[in-house]
Amino acid sequence: MNEKIKVIEERISSKEYIEFLKRTDLGSQYPKERFDERIAKLVTTVSLSFVARNEEGMIVGVLFGLTDYAYWLYVTDLGVDRDYEGQGIGRQLMKLAHERAGGEKDIAVYLIANDNAIPFYEKLGMKKADDVMQYNKIEWTPFEV
Repeated sequence: MNEKIKVIEERISSKEYIEFLKRTDLGSQYPKERFDERIAKLVTTVSLSFVARNEEGMIVGVLFGLTDYAYWLYVTDLGVDRDYEGQGIGRQLMKLAHERAGGEKDIAVYLIANDNAIPFYEKLGMKKADDVMQYNKIEWTPFEV
């Protein structure tokens, strides 16, 4: 990873996150309904929040996750600024989140990947699972941040 990129565990504002989403492929994963309200809740309540910043302090990578610190980590968001892809930022964010949650010997990692991200997760050693249940009755109008 580029040594000028610093990754730390920190909370960011919803405004910062929304600006970051515009520079990633994550911006299409959220429904339009109550978007600002939901993003504000996300950034303040998620269990794990890791952020990668460049020398100027601009966010170039984010990982949010939910964990019980005993058995599992669910990665809700993992994104890298399009201009910074391929530099190992996503891999570093996953590594730090997994370690913080409890380590690979104790913690299973789950997530939902868009089709373009599947090769990245497969390089990390992840496999597609068929045994996931879903309950989804939320309002969902697709849009791009």
